[in-house]
Amino acid sequence: VQLVESGGGLVQPGGSLRLSCAASGFTFSIFAMSWYRQAPGKERERVAGFASAGGSTNYADSVKGRFTISRDNAKNTVYLQMNSLKPEDTAVYYCHARNSLRDYWGQGTQVTVSS
Repeated sequence: VQLVESGGGLVQPGGSLRLSCAASGFTFSIFAMSWYRQAPGKERERVAGFASAGGSTNYADSVKGRFTISRDNAKNTVYLQMNSLKPEDTAVYYCHARNSLRDYWGQGTQVTVSS
């Protein structure tokens, strides 16, 4: 089982990034996918996700209107489009897959928002 995130990097405030998470080794389409983040000294928080494998999306208040999660089951990939980035969005972003029996985590990708 693998979840491999990509697309992180350094971006100026107000900029955009698109994170990708490529999944393998499990039946991607039946898992609820989410993105979490963890900033230094803070707990990991869920920023965006699907309520179920084919369900609706929900977002943390801090990113509503700026971030969009999407998935492509044909490519076994989930995305996080991040717009209007702020310095407080700086964190390691993790991909998470969950169903009723198990869950999986990716290794994370660093996002740094700084001028």
